[in-house]
Amino acid sequence: MTPLVAAHGHALVASQARELLDRWRAEALQGRLSREQLPQLPDALRTRCEERLTPRMRRVINLTGTVLHTNLGRALLADEALQQVLACMGSPNNLEFDLALGARGDRDSLVEDLLCEITGAEAATVVNNNAAAVLLGIAALAGGREVIVSRGELVEIGGAFRMPDVMAAAGARLVEVGTTNRTHPRDYEAAIGPATALLMKVHTSNYAIQGFTSSVDEATLAPIARARGVPLMTDLGSGSLVDLAQWGLPAEPLPQQMLQDGCDVVTFSGDKLLGGPQAGLIVGTREHIQRIRKFPMKRALRLSKLPLAALEATLRLYLKPDRLTRDLPTLRHLTRPVAQIEAQAARLLAPLQQAVTPRFEVRTASMRGQIGSGSLPVETLPSAGLALAPVLPGKRGMGRALDELQTALRALPLPVVARVQADELWMDLRCLDEGAREAEFLAQLPRLAEALQ
Repeated sequence: MTPLVAAHGHALVASQARELLDRWRAEALQGRLSREQLPQLPDALRTRCEERLTPRMRRVINLTGTVLHTNLGRALLADEALQQVLACMGSPNNLEFDLALGARGDRDSLVEDLLCEITGAEAATVVNNNAAAVLLGIAALAGGREVIVSRGELVEIGGAFRMPDVMAAAGARLVEVGTTNRTHPRDYEAAIGPATALLMKVHTSNYAIQGFTSSVDEATLAPIARARGVPLMTDLGSGSLVDLAQWGLPAEPLPQQMLQDGCDVVTFSGDKLLGGPQAGLIVGTREHIQRIRKFPMKRALRLSKLPLAALEATLRLYLKPDRLTRDLPTLRHLTRPVAQIEAQAARLLAPLQQAVTPRFEVRTASMRGQIGSGSLPVETLPSAGLALAPVLPGKRGMGRALDELQTALRALPLPVVARVQADELWMDLRCLDEGAREAEFLAQLPRLAEALQ
């Protein structure tokens, strides 16, 4: 045990040894501990210490076909963002110190100029996520008063986060206008009264209403708000900063366009289509951003130094828009050519088949993926990958075999997460980068083979 104590310290090894001995004694008293097990005690303790020190948050290989997978951490940070985080977190930094003046500074200033340059906003502030941005915006601009929202935009996102509940938590009174499928300008005009403090638009990014529908866009609503002296705020949710249509992807509303259309405040996420860390970004007119920044709740929701460092580095990438599909992992994955993914599937077919034979058959397949994280819910991305089907005489045992395969993949040193579809396990390769990531996947296949014996 001396090397183990030297590696981990006496306290950890001793506590794990006590717990292990207690368990083995209980097994001995129940007649379930054999003499042959006793020499295994050092190895069992070593394994126990290693397992206790294994991080709960781990890297995984995302083969689900969903690029921005909420459960798998959403956007991957660019190399520049990772380097900025490492450089600034390992030493003192100027989080709230103005190096030019030698006095206390404002942490928002680290990213405000970048956000204003990219979006065309007069001012900007940031908080820890977009839900916080919406909550803060409503509380600062409409606390104790009325906020008008279309019934068709009273969204619920993951974790039962509902717009009416946000209104209540912010101390505002919700006024619904229109119907679920149709809202008109006259509905807003009729609802505005002395107690109205805010008109609000919510981008329905995680669902779509189709058929007999009508809604009022920001360009139409802005003149109504201005004429009645009421600010207009819009929540974009995913918040792309570039037009995705230039790469053949479905378009998402841009903060730049919302500001040009007359919105006073626009909120959006940092870790979705923007491709950065979790953050809530708030841009708009100087007057309204100043009110939001000075509201007491802002301090409780402010962004910490780690995501701020990553956000600044990510936003700098947008100053070089012609390099985004190379430098920003989210856009690189979204725009990856299908032919390249098909070629990768062909390369991986034989080694994967060897690892899962004779229990599963593998074939290359065309697939449809998703952007994810509530972005463009009815749109899919053409992709390719590998489909694994159990080798069975019939349907009986199909589900059990697929569950066992998924469990074996998740138990690998670098867990692999795929999806079940049409009685097969589908490995969509859109997010498996060529080179080092592909090599890591291949290196684990012998272990997968052992697990399936």
